[in-house]
Amino acid sequence: MKIHQNPRHWATKKAMTTPGLGSVVNYGLVKLHTRIFLGKADEARAEERRDHLDGFFDATMDTYVAALDEGFSEAEAREITHIQANFDFYNHGWTEMMEFPSDELDAHYERYEDFFERYDVSIDDPLGAFRSGEVPEAPSTPEMLEDPEHPHAEGGFADDVYVEDEEGNLRVGGGEEPEDVDVNRAVGVDDGDADAE
Repeated sequence: MKIHQNPRHWATKKAMTTPGLGSVVNYGLVKLHTRIFLGKADEARAEERRDHLDGFFDATMDTYVAALDEGFSEAEAREITHIQANFDFYNHGWTEMMEFPSDELDAHYERYEDFFERYDVSIDDPLGAFRSGEVPEAPSTPEMLEDPEHPHAEGGFADDVYVEDEEGNLRVGGGEEPEDVDVNRAVGVDDGDADAE
């Protein structure tokens, strides 16, 4: 998958694993991701998906921390949560929200298969053991799976995590964590409008 990485991502990672900041950042990340993906949804369907996305993204924050604890890089841990979201979008027929084409679902799963299996995550059950609370249901659009449209998807990045930096450079695996990370720039701590998706 192709994702972005900038100083705000590093700040958010550090804040997520700092006692006393994690819950504030968690809330900010959930709201940020819900807003971003509702912006990709069919406008007539967006609002009915809000509560589901809030609950789903809240659960994926535990995935992110678990992946970091297991030694995955910041980019990989974040990619894992985005893969979970794309499984969920696919299962609901929300193909217009997907970040990679549906024919790459298996390839993305297989790259992190060991991790996913440890936590009972599958394409059919994107949260697995990370489903710690109730995730509100939302209406599906299964008819979209018959001839899926992926206006926000970028294919061809299923073999690794590809990270685009602030200068537009694309590299496999992402950058090294800077030494001078400022947690005050983290999502939920800093209310700036820069995205940390």
